[in-house]
Amino acid sequence: MIENLVVLAGAPAYSAPIKEVLAFHEGHPVAVAIAVGMEALNVPLLLGFLAGLHGLTGRRGGHAGADWSRLAMAAGACYSAVVMTYAVLWDGVVLAAGKLTEPTPAFELAWRMHAAAFALSLPALSTTLIGAALATHAKRLTPRWQLLFGVAGGGLLLAAGAASLAVADGSAFLFVGVPGYFAWIVWVLATGVRLVRARTADRADGAMTSEEE
Repeated sequence: MIENLVVLAGAPAYSAPIKEVLAFHEGHPVAVAIAVGMEALNVPLLLGFLAGLHGLTGRRGGHAGADWSRLAMAAGACYSAVVMTYAVLWDGVVLAAGKLTEPTPAFELAWRMHAAAFALSLPALSTTLIGAALATHAKRLTPRWQLLFGVAGGGLLLAAGAASLAVADGSAFLFVGVPGYFAWIVWVLATGVRLVRARTADRADGAMTSEEE
């Protein structure tokens, strides 16, 4: 959310003329640097969250939700790789913009690949959200409304990601996935609170069992 607030103030759409793209990145290197820096924080936080979720569901025993948890972990790793590509290309765009007076084919290619990486991150995030929602619900860690919320939000992200070529070209179809993105934020916040409580309860149960033994 911080990243979007920083960049969306005047940032060009992917359909914008390449000269407008060059002008924005030439005049806003700090804003882009903050946005890219946020990705360096987002990736370990996401992977840490998914690893904790996978560990918690594993300690709950049984096979229910195990495959969904593994799917969420794998999709989260793919999402992280795509987002890092997106961030690296964005770094290249802003660094090149500071040395150019006119757009070059290489500059435009870097921008187009940056847009394509963003578009391809949508289905990866969708799979992460759907897998995590199904895994936590299967282990009875979350109520049904969170399952439905997560699957619906993931479905919207997947729908937008299926049109990744159009999204990378600046199509308004991107806005189909915007509600799914906010659904992801709400789901993570709501689920995170419940997982912390569940982890605390598991530790308390384990301590009581040890004392009884």
